[in-house]
Amino acid sequence: MAAKKGNRVKVVLACTECKQRNYDTFKNSKTTTERLEMHKYCPFCKKHTAHKESK
Repeated sequence: MAAKKGNRVKVVLACTECKQRNYDTFKNSKTTTERLEMHKYCPFCKKHTAHKESK
């Protein structure tokens, strides 16, 4: 049987340069209240850029 997700919520990451929504990920909303930011590869820009959590 699968484990419960608990406080984890699904968030969408958008590229800061081209504003495309490229990635989905999960974060713990109880411990991480601020917006998530990661450096990921953007296939539209064809380079590694910062991706921020979008609404």
